[in-house]
Amino acid sequence: MDADPSTAPTLRLTADGDGLAQAAALLAAGRLVALPTETVYGLGADATDPEAVAAIYAAKGRPHFNPLIAHVATHEAALAEGVFDAAAQLLATAFWPGPLTLVVPVSPGGSVCELARAGLDSVALRVPAHGLARDLLARVGRPVAAPSANRSGRVSPTSADHVLADLDGRIDAVLDGGECPVGVESSVVACLGGTPRLLRPGGVTREAIAALLGFDPAAAGDPGAQPVGPGLLASHYAPRAGVRLDATAIAPGEAALLFGAFRPEGLKRAAAVESLSERGDPAEAAARLFGALRRLDASGAAVIAVAPVPGEGLGEAINDRLRRAAAPR
Repeated sequence: MDADPSTAPTLRLTADGDGLAQAAALLAAGRLVALPTETVYGLGADATDPEAVAAIYAAKGRPHFNPLIAHVATHEAALAEGVFDAAAQLLATAFWPGPLTLVVPVSPGGSVCELARAGLDSVALRVPAHGLARDLLARVGRPVAAPSANRSGRVSPTSADHVLADLDGRIDAVLDGGECPVGVESSVVACLGGTPRLLRPGGVTREAIAALLGFDPAAAGDPGAQPVGPGLLASHYAPRAGVRLDATAIAPGEAALLFGAFRPEGLKRAAAVESLSERGDPAEAAARLFGALRRLDASGAAVIAVAPVPGEGLGEAINDRLRRAAAPR
């Protein structure tokens, strides 16, 4: 449902002490505040407050069976919310603060509400590396649920402008921390007994996780089952335009998304062109991905044709997001 036209516009808060104080006060009062992280902007609410969490689902139009990541300021705060086995402890010590989410059994004394966990007996936890986000979390002093700050299923936001384009008037404020440096969401690893599972590739590569654990983490499992972690719906991160993958030629009127030196046949016919990275750098491509999709979508093209992107390292996360963007809706 669209916002009521009479709703007050969303506040844009500055990345200073005053902005942090306003953002923390709003979150403590059960309101919605979008905040920057190193991955994408998250739509924050008090994860211990079911009414505040329900407001996230309403603002995003997000299915209630899709669990949310609870963000905390420190590793120690995460240990109060979940039960960490040896693998989870190893991963947290190596990659926190950073773009890794761990899905672990919920602690008997955990404060993250059942709605944020989508009724599951597990909880998704992350300690972000973004200094502004951690400062805000420390001020709030409790877990903050923060899925990407956009309408559910749409392209994730990597700037405050992206947040406002989707959610102006639907949320209370956005804390403007500039562009997100990583640009794709966190990797999600489930440590729920047995072999850890990589549920979603992201800002920490599969190769880095495998090198730490000594083995390649298992695949996510049944895609038709209820998600046990965030960002696992088949159709997600989607622009309004259709998305066509592994394009070696551009049809008249299509928009083109390029990677590296490869140039598809018929590129001159493209309605609009964006390059993820002229030099073929996966880190640059990840940081530019969602912004490029938004700009191509704004061109009005009915289809975005995406040139092939290698699947190694961060390329796995990029291709995961592109496949979900191209999935039937």
